[in-house]
Amino acid sequence: MTENLLSNDVLHRLILYLQGPKGELRRTLSPLVKIDQEGDRIVISKTEDSKNADQQHGLSRSLVNNMVVGVSDGYTKSLSLVGVGYRAAVSGKSLTLSLGYSHPVEMPIPEGIVVNVEKNTSVTVSGYDKEQVGQFAADIRSKREPEPYKGKGVRYVDEYVARKEGKRGN
Repeated sequence: MTENLLSNDVLHRLILYLQGPKGELRRTLSPLVKIDQEGDRIVISKTEDSKNADQQHGLSRSLVNNMVVGVSDGYTKSLSLVGVGYRAAVSGKSLTLSLGYSHPVEMPIPEGIVVNVEKNTSVTVSGYDKEQVGQFAADIRSKREPEPYKGKGVRYVDEYVARKEGKRGN
């Protein structure tokens, strides 16, 4: 970690900077919480006793934890493409998806995100910002969500898709 992680701006909001081997993150936190650095530990405490301060305390603790884990280890989301002819390819700073439409779906890869494609049907999104990794994975999934009858679509690797029986010709 850096020597000075904390700074205050004119709005009296707390700005936290974290730097690690994976990258550098910055977050503005609520004035209802106070952050102290004790060696390698970051201690978050409330500045007042109210319900909103309790909520901001828990939120800030989770956000700071996600930042620390992100800059040190990073985050990964894995998706699989299920369907005949469904495939993915990375070319430069763009992800190309063939999802059964009449045209390929092109998605620009944001800065700080790394996309790997294995076996044309397995996509791995990784990066140091948990929000950015999750949002890009959700954007990929939204291009063709799994449908309940045949199970075709883009899904997370650990996602369960409830299947429906469909029509019966009785």
